[in-house]
Amino acid sequence: MKTSIGGVFSALATPIDDQGSPDEDVFSQLIDFVMDRGVDGVVIGGGTAEYPHFEVKTRIALARQAVEHVAGRGPVITCVGTSSIFTTLALARGAADAGSNLLLLPMPHFFHYSQDDLVAYTQAVCSAVPVPFLLYNLPSFTGAITAATALQLMRTIPNLIGIKDSSGDRKNLRPLGKACEERVASVLVGDDCLLLDALQAGWSGTVSGIGCFVPELILAVYRSHRSGETERAARLQAELNALIKEVVRLPIPWGVRACLDARGVSCGPMHLPLSPARREQIAALGGWLGGWARTRGLALNQMWSSIPA
Repeated sequence: MKTSIGGVFSALATPIDDQGSPDEDVFSQLIDFVMDRGVDGVVIGGGTAEYPHFEVKTRIALARQAVEHVAGRGPVITCVGTSSIFTTLALARGAADAGSNLLLLPMPHFFHYSQDDLVAYTQAVCSAVPVPFLLYNLPSFTGAITAATALQLMRTIPNLIGIKDSSGDRKNLRPLGKACEERVASVLVGDDCLLLDALQAGWSGTVSGIGCFVPELILAVYRSHRSGETERAARLQAELNALIKEVVRLPIPWGVRACLDARGVSCGPMHLPLSPARREQIAALGGWLGGWARTRGLALNQMWSSIPA
């Protein structure tokens, strides 16, 4: 079953209504927002989507909606992370039945586990659901899987075709890049600060949370690198880093949602009540993004338009 995947994938937020339920209309709008700007596909239900807030049946319904709305324009990758093997298997089977092209498997969250525990967990999930999987290394929020363990698993599990690494750990650049070179696996970078470094190390592409609200910039870095425009890629990565610095003043999903609001895709309330200080930060971020788009963004749009797909 070994295959490869690469390119730019937007990690989508999950728009919600005032009761915390997914807003289906805005979710479809968000899918069109990123697909119309040229990304290769979408990732739903991941960290940017704040997946612990939603029940399994809700997440399966979102996977089905995404598959139907994308309608073959690109792959739909559905994250199936939970804290238990039982709910993970139920979600993985439901997402596969809904037509997801790949499943993204984070390690269990909340408790600390050994590498042997994570190996057993991955083997059990992949053997029970015979569809293509990507590992999802998200050590800030889940069990941390080492590069050595990931390589071992990708070499031995036929339907584990790669990894999204969101560790931000530069020590992973070379070994995971070598896995791409040897065609052992596809490797997607999940930390936008390392986008260009990962591409230079031979990684396959990216799953980008920043690419949820400004996919144009992520695509520009990727395409500049692919076309050999080294200086342009470096300038664009510097722009991306400046943007990230502003977004991470808030919890990442909140920053992404605030920036989507500023770009005209209203994702609804946050999952926690906002203090006055947070409300001020969110308003300031929206204002900053508008200014950024009017100044640097205008020049960047001209640069993006000259970069071939």
